[in-house]
Amino acid sequence: MPSPGTSPHTPKRASGEALVCVRDLTVHYLSEGGRRLVAVDQAHFDLRAGEVLGVLGESGAGKSTLGLALLSLLPAGARIVSGSIRLGDTELTGLTERSWRKWRGAEIGFIFQEPGLALNPVLRVGTQIEEVIRAHRPWSRSRCRAAAEAALDEVGLGDEAGASRAYPHELSGGQQKRVLIAQAIACRPRLLVADEPVSALDAVTRAGILALLAELKQRLGLAMLLIAHELASVTALADRVAVMYAGRLVEEGPTGALLTEPLHPYTRGLLAAQPRPRTSPPCPGVVPSSPAVPRVWRRAPAVLPARSSRLRRGACAASSTGAECRPGDFVLDTSASATGVAPSYGVASRSTLSKTWISPSNPERRWRW
Repeated sequence: MPSPGTSPHTPKRASGEALVCVRDLTVHYLSEGGRRLVAVDQAHFDLRAGEVLGVLGESGAGKSTLGLALLSLLPAGARIVSGSIRLGDTELTGLTERSWRKWRGAEIGFIFQEPGLALNPVLRVGTQIEEVIRAHRPWSRSRCRAAAEAALDEVGLGDEAGASRAYPHELSGGQQKRVLIAQAIACRPRLLVADEPVSALDAVTRAGILALLAELKQRLGLAMLLIAHELASVTALADRVAVMYAGRLVEEGPTGALLTEPLHPYTRGLLAAQPRPRTSPPCPGVVPSSPAVPRVWRRAPAVLPARSSRLRRGACAASSTGAECRPGDFVLDTSASATGVAPSYGVASRSTLSKTWISPSNPERRWRW
């Protein structure tokens, strides 16, 4: 089985020497009113072979624009106004579109964020990978087809599953992502730009894609720019992290050091905004079977206020005219339309299975169960 091949442009580089050098890269968007919007503002970083640089930031920070600029794939109305992009010994910002076609796919691979937009819905996925290989290799059609199947096999979509003959809509979201990865690495690029490679995937599929990218980086020696807005992908894969805010790379450093000791205020705020799992002790006991007993207090005694003993004795609902209840008390009410509690103090009209809890700190806030 032939391999997808190696890039004909790939020179040997000294260990530790930067493969990608970006200096003061600035990208502007031209709005309909003629106003210039700065999407990337003087970006500056180096990337070595076999290294992953994670670009972390919220939506709209300019991360995807930075990645697209590395391949000169900016949308209409956007352009590089200044700066330098070097891959090896070649300056890329001065290349013509015809020259760029020799570099995209062969030297720089790109994993797009949306497989539904990146894959052609009317072509089989094997054919779409073959097109990339034929554009950069003077091989026969049969050899290109074999190389496409080898690339699919590398990403875990061997042809025994019929993936090469499938249309994009016949594959799951995780499989479509793997097809994009196979397409990106088919010609053995030196640089791989991954734009949100695990977005819109479930946790198990996300872990599989990240493990695949880590394995490919290790085996192929890829330099990788990983664009993400969530921390898990960056911590799992990146050697270094650059934090992007309003088009600027405001902080950069080794992953462990940056995440444990952030220096920039925005980095601190971004890390503090990440959700953290909480563990709660299990509720003791079982749900009572008697409909006359409130369903919460037996299993969650710690939640009950001190005055809740009135409810257990039924005093709060003993009177047909009702009994006064204070914030923090449980209230029983038979009226289907009644809320059971007034804003500050409440009256329970009659006994019922409908329950309301008043927050001790805010009488306006109530939960029903």
